[in-house]
Amino acid sequence: MDDKTKREIKKIARNTEVKIAESILRWKYKKEGKRIPEDGNLHTQSRVVADKAHRVLSRRGKNIWEELKKTYRKTKEDE
Repeated sequence: MDDKTKREIKKIARNTEVKIAESILRWKYKKEGKRIPEDGNLHTQSRVVADKAHRVLSRRGKNIWEELKKTYRKTKEDE
């Protein structure tokens, strides 16, 4: 896969993450009976939420990967 295609796929995924975050924020505001911010503000908030979620998932994913590698090494040593 060439770099241009990879960039496009990442861009699509990023936009999807932001749209999902925006949808969740709209739902949350409605549930709490609060006024939904204007589209520009809501979009900015959605980007921040998506960025935070992405960082958390990325960090935890690395931790899980490290634990899997440790377990694999231990299993290999036991054999």
